[in-house]
This record gives sequence, C-alpha cells and structure tokens, in this order.
Amino acid sequence: MSILRDLVSALDGGTIEVVDLTAPLSGETPILKLPPPFADTITFGLEEISRYDDRGPAWYWNNIHTGEHTGTHLDAPIHWVTAKDGEDVSQIQARRLIAPAAVIDVSDRVAGDPDFLLTVDDIKRWETSHGPLPAGGWLLVRTGWDARSSDQEDFLNADETGPHTPGISVEAARWLASEAPVIGVGVETVGTDAGAAHSFDPPFPCHAFVLGAGKYGLTQLQNLAQLPPVGAVVIAAPLPIVGGSGSPARVLALVER
Repeated sequence: MSILRDLVSALDGGTIEVVDLTAPLSGETPILKLPPPFADTITFGLEEISRYDDRGPAWYWNNIHTGEHTGTHLDAPIHWVTAKDGEDVSQIQARRLIAPAAVIDVSDRVAGDPDFLLTVDDIKRWETSHGPLPAGGWLLVRTGWDARSSDQEDFLNADETGPHTPGISVEAARWLASEAPVIGVGVETVGTDAGAAHSFDPPFPCHAFVLGAGKYGLTQLQNLAQLPPVGAVVIAAPLPIVGGSGSPARVLALVER
C-alpha cells in the first residue's frame, strides 16, 4: 500500500497536480449539428424534481436529459458502423480508463488554418523529440479549440460549406488505428474528426478506423495546454451505460510538478 500512500501524499502536497480536462456541462454546452435528414442529439437539460419544497422538503434533485455524445464524452467502438459488434461503453474494462498520455500541440498551426489536419509525419516528428507514443495510452491533440467552447456558433465554426474545425488526416487515422500502440485519441473539438471529414474518403476516418479497431475517442477536452508532452496520466470516467455508444465523462489528468 506504500505506493498508494505516496500518491495521496503527492496529491496533498501538490507535487502531483490534478488537471480537469472536462468542459462544464449545461444547456449552453455546444453540441454537434448534422444536416438534414440526419437526426441530432439534444442539448443537456435539468428537470427539477424537488428543491426544499412540498415536493421534497429536505432535498434538492433533478432528472437529467442529454445525449450520450454531449459535452466532454467518450466514444465507445460500437458508436460507429465499422465496430457495430464491438464494445459498448459499459463493457470497457476499468483498467483501460487510466492510462498515460502523449500530447501533441498544433495550436499555432490551427490558429492560421482552422481546417488543419494532423498527419503521420507530424506524429513521427513528435516521436523524434519525445519518444514513441505510449503503449496502452492516449494521443491527445491540442489545437487551442477549447477557447471557443463557450459559444455554439464559434465552436462549430460553420459556413455555407459546412463546419471548419481541425482534425486528423485519413492516413493518420488509419495509422493510429492499425499501427500506433495507443488505445484512443482525444481532441478539443466537438468530435474526433475534422469539420470537413464528411467529404473525406472514407468519410469520418477517425471514427471509421479508430473505433473500427476497437479503440476509443475522447472529445471536447479542455486545458490540454496545462499538460506536458509526455508524463501525464489520464483518468477517463464515462458512465457504464449498458448498450451505450458513449457517455459524458469526467476526464482528469495527473501531472507531476
């Protein structure tokens, strides 16, 4: 038990910092918008049951109404047709939800190009400086897009041609699915794919390849700027929804200071 005691002491003493990577969840949280005829998710909502009144004099509580893919959330493999017989969110082993993270910062390039796509060469250059991607860990892509997360229109950044948000190239998605040792990809945007990914071949390649390989996605992350390129440990905690294609999640990172 000494290792766990040391961990608690480090947390208490501040030598390990807990960084919250989760966006606040409310009715103002941006959601994905699909064009007709496709169905959309709902915004998050609270329905009051009682609040210290005649419906319940000593307690306050609510029903919640939300989609599985609203706010900071985890995509399970079964979310995509390429893994329709794969894991639902309740079947993900708890051990896999605590894992090391590699953080690639491309925010400077996204600032000049909202349609920026991460390539295999970008990842390889990162590995030259920081070592290989962590086996059984996450690749987190910092784009600076979390700065837009308080406004639906700014977050989706859409015009008459569709949304313009950064993402992952087709080749990089295929490589992450088939060759990289990571268990999944995390992003700051509304989904793991770029805004223009509907026009890629195949469409939405990060979903198609990464989830199709039995890996996971984390979306609408915040505060990746506070993480080092290597060394952080991510705790991703979705609800174990039986049959669920995903779930809102509290995502935390442990960072040694």
